[in-house]
Amino acid sequence: MTPARWLIYALGGGMGHFTRASGLARNAARKGHHVTLVTNSPFAPDVPLEAVLGPEVHVHRLSPELGKAAMRETVDCLLEGVRPDLLVVDTFPRGLVGELAPLLPSLRMGKVLVHRDLNPTYVARFDIAAAVEDFHLLLVPGEDAPFAGHPRAVRTEPWLLLGREEWLGREEARERLGVAPDDTRPLVAVMGSGNALEVEEAGLIAARLQERLGALAPVRWLAPPGPWLSEKAPRKKNVVRDGAPRPLRVWPALAVMSGVDVLVGAGGYNTVQEARVTGTPLVALARERRYDRQAVRLRPEELARTPEELVERAVALVGSRPRRDPPSYANGARDAVALIERVLLGVRGR
Repeated sequence: MTPARWLIYALGGGMGHFTRASGLARNAARKGHHVTLVTNSPFAPDVPLEAVLGPEVHVHRLSPELGKAAMRETVDCLLEGVRPDLLVVDTFPRGLVGELAPLLPSLRMGKVLVHRDLNPTYVARFDIAAAVEDFHLLLVPGEDAPFAGHPRAVRTEPWLLLGREEWLGREEARERLGVAPDDTRPLVAVMGSGNALEVEEAGLIAARLQERLGALAPVRWLAPPGPWLSEKAPRKKNVVRDGAPRPLRVWPALAVMSGVDVLVGAGGYNTVQEARVTGTPLVALARERRYDRQAVRLRPEELARTPEELVERAVALVGSRPRRDPPSYANGARDAVALIERVLLGVRGR
């Protein structure tokens, strides 16, 4: 179809929103569309989005400190500057702080909502049932959502950033994570994401696991690029001790997942979906979030209730030499692009 201008609006803390949106942006750009990706994640300034997305995707980073009035003004500027044919909104149909609500009914363009599980309190308080009616299509990427039964809702497989051909092989992934080629021990990776505090807490968990496991398994602390990894940045006492794992800058983590035998982390969208598509055994905490319900996403065998249980479950997994399930991979972001193109054709045909 004729190339269109896409504005992908992926606001929210942590890394889930912009990583999921990046998977969509890459696939849209490969189909010839002109894509602008908007994020206000505190992680975004340090993550090499442009290197992964390529020159066809323009990344617009907003300050996470913007209030509702400033956000509304920024949206007006974006709409004027990009003049999109399509607006894709990740998760929050009213915008992160309600800034989109007064604009959506009057926007004459294709409007698509990336519709995920949301806290029922938020859904009721802000009348999300009414807000979703402003969208031509609701895409449900790999997990249930409040309005997944809506007439304009379509389910897809989970959206991931990398294609299967971009995953490193097991040996190369383990070497990238600092494991010698002749080391056949199971590798444990502790994922740090969510916010700066949780990244540092992952370092503590990695240190405890390495102490417990000793020579049985190497432990790696995977952390996204950010100021907490700077040698000059202040650290909490004992976050990194002598002999404990040093943080490894890893993004996107999916590239090295084939080298990981046990993944330890939290129940965020990307961590969980990447573990499942690669067949990597996962044990995770359900972190508290205002909108996201991580405990709902995690399966009983994946969920640890406390950090102490997390460590014990991970140690037990290593001792059992867990079997990796053969990966069964279909990237829903590719199907989503085709579904969105149909919306564009319908809007242009009116």
